[in-house]
Amino acid sequence: MKPNIVLLLFFMASFYSCNQSQTQTSISQTKIPYAIVIHGGAGYINNLPPEVEKAYKEKLNEALNTGYLVLKNGGTAIEAVQKTINVMEDSPLFNAGKGCVLNSKGKPEMDASIMDGSNLNCGAVAGVSHIKNPINAALLVKDSTRHVLLAGQGAEEFCKQYDIIIKDEKYFVTQKRLKQLQQIQNKEHKKTAQSTYEFNGIKKYGTVGCVALDKQGHLAAGTSTGGLMNKQYGRIGDSPIIGAGTYADDQTCGISCTGTGEYFIRTVAAYNVSALMKYQNLSLHQAQKQTIKYIQNLGGDGGMIGIDKQGNIAWFFNTKGMFRAYKKSTGEQQIKIYAQ
Repeated sequence: MKPNIVLLLFFMASFYSCNQSQTQTSISQTKIPYAIVIHGGAGYINNLPPEVEKAYKEKLNEALNTGYLVLKNGGTAIEAVQKTINVMEDSPLFNAGKGCVLNSKGKPEMDASIMDGSNLNCGAVAGVSHIKNPINAALLVKDSTRHVLLAGQGAEEFCKQYDIIIKDEKYFVTQKRLKQLQQIQNKEHKKTAQSTYEFNGIKKYGTVGCVALDKQGHLAAGTSTGGLMNKQYGRIGDSPIIGAGTYADDQTCGISCTGTGEYFIRTVAAYNVSALMKYQNLSLHQAQKQTIKYIQNLGGDGGMIGIDKQGNIAWFFNTKGMFRAYKKSTGEQQIKIYAQ
């Protein structure tokens, strides 16, 4: 072989090797975005007393950072959703877990669901009255049964076999909730279940929810609630219904809803957002807006939060406010209450 040809081949090999090295470096330096978004219920929230607003923002921030730290450390979206919702379930500020609203008999009846967007596996519980953290029970159903939804006494008996904390009903009942229930039941024109409750300037649909995108690119969503104040004994809303109050699919988005549950069930609201994105190529925000407008036209109210597969965050609601917050791996963060 002639010397000049050998030299040419040497330079070509060196150039190829250099390009490969640069490409691999570029790929290794590419960071997969991760993000988390939460809500603590939507409603007609006006001019909260400063101390009340501060309390809500501090608890939202605690919940947000709990889940964000899981994601930052390489944890799964499912784990981030569970841990985040636990914080809100343990706070009497929200209508989930401790301090949840009460049914027409003055008893707590709680619902929750969780969904893994990587494989569509999901779990839920409904109408439970003694499980400290219903979202943990929903996760247990997902991971330890062949079912999706367990309800009432059957769900509680199943959970007692595992590491699920069981509490007496007194743990969940607060004086604030008892006062609200009494006010509603004392009004003759409000004898039926109320979709909202009012306290300290908050007329609110009670539910908490979380959606997360982890470093592996997987989505998860979860929702937990005490339902409606003064609801009919045995009533179940959208929160434990996969596709209505909760949905996650790595191909589209993760969604958690809050509002008049019956309308979210009728419209399969959470899944509807995913379907609009998948089949009509709408953005996450566009799909949320169209879904909530549809619910509003039917007579319902509420909102939803979500993350799409690219890590874009969106929320939409038709009430005056929604307790909500998000945090991205870029450092961008917001905590908001009112519509503006």
